[in-house]
Amino acid sequence: MPRGLYQTPDTKKTEYKKYLDRSGVHDALTKVLVGLYEEPDRPVNAIDYIKKHLGGQPGLGAEDKMKKENEDMKTKIKELENSIGDLRRQMIKEDDVGATLRQMNT
Repeated sequence: MPRGLYQTPDTKKTEYKKYLDRSGVHDALTKVLVGLYEEPDRPVNAIDYIKKHLGGQPGLGAEDKMKKENEDMKTKIKELENSIGDLRRQMIKEDDVGATLRQMNT
């Protein structure tokens, strides 16, 4: 077997650690965990604390975020549909006024 194709578990582990270091994950997690450790009053939910300090929204998982986004989009669609209806009614009213004026001029 060629040498480059096979990696020992230790090699994989070392490469993964290097990847985490290069991408800043290791530092970010360390800072958040040290901050949690140094909190004088321990938060009730450590996961929410970590999410908050890593930039996530505490308590909102991916599914919850998508549900909220979906509801927001449904609301926006209703608003836009109402605007379209208003504009159509306005156009019909203006067409009726224009037709009446044309009849008066003939």
